Amino acid sequence: MFAAERRQLILEMVRANGAVSLRELARVVQTSEVTVRRDVRALEAEGLLDRRHGGAVLPGGFTRESGFPQKSHLATAEKTAIADLAAGLVAEGEAIVVGAGTTTQELARRLARVPGLTVVTNSLLVAQALAHANRVEVVMTGGTLRGSNYALVGSGAEQSLQGLRVSKAFLSGSGLTAERGLSTSNMLSASVDRALVQAAAEVVVLADHTKLGTDTMFQTVPTDVITRLVTDEPPAHDDRAGTELQALADQGVQIAVAGTPGGAPGPGSAGGEAGPARQRRDVALPGPRRQGPGAGTGFRAATALGEQGAAAEQRARVADLRRR
Repeated sequence: MFAAERRQLILEMVRANGAVSLRELARVVQTSEVTVRRDVRALEAEGLLDRRHGGAVLPGGFTRESGFPQKSHLATAEKTAIADLAAGLVAEGEAIVVGAGTTTQELARRLARVPGLTVVTNSLLVAQALAHANRVEVVMTGGTLRGSNYALVGSGAEQSLQGLRVSKAFLSGSGLTAERGLSTSNMLSASVDRALVQAAAEVVVLADHTKLGTDTMFQTVPTDVITRLVTDEPPAHDDRAGTELQALADQGVQIAVAGTPGGAPGPGSAGGEAGPARQRRDVALPGPRRQGPGAGTGFRAATALGEQGAAAEQRARVADLRRR
């Protein structure tokens, strides 16, 4: 494929979706991320798009919201890895809320196997994914159907959440920054997401690396309210995504990073909880956190240890005690 043809296809994808990762662009045009990055720079120089944290977005700073058909084909491997990891945070018999989105839909498919679960949602897609789960109770909000993402919004949805209390809220969005937290491009969706957050003791954000550093119009969850972020491993060259993760961790967000099948494991990654083909990296909390599990300092990876690693750690602790 000639450069002009590649760039036209890249431009059409960005116009159709609002934001596309370099990884996804490289897959569609069947070339390397290095070549795609060069094409994106050329298109940016012409003012046709903007580069943004491992991807490309429409020019103008704030990205617009894509419809469900476009979103469902973006970063599918990343969303699957994130959903696999996030499902491990839900215990038998819990009551949770799950917001609208393609990533939360993937999570719902995995929650169908958790017995005794109660899921409150404003998403028709989440409810559909759980409709045939024998041991999961689904409670839907009221509201007006928003067809672009199959979600119930408006005052009816918000009022139905008043007085509700659950253990965790799982939310996605259009962008995530350390400065503003989670945001979305639609005012009605943002308002319902805020109501979902108010109902939960802990807030878990599901966001792939293309959303890191992206800012959109309406804030839904401030950074200081986010308990945990579940994301995927950013590309090695995406320094800005790593910087954003650092800033989020510095503000007290516990971060779990899931690798994608076939992808290069990041530093501190280890297999185990998310399945043999995936990697997980937990970044400990730097300080006290609202209802959040774990505590620590800085952007430090806490990996799952095997038997030998656990034994070595125990020996080191004993040696340290003896020195004291």
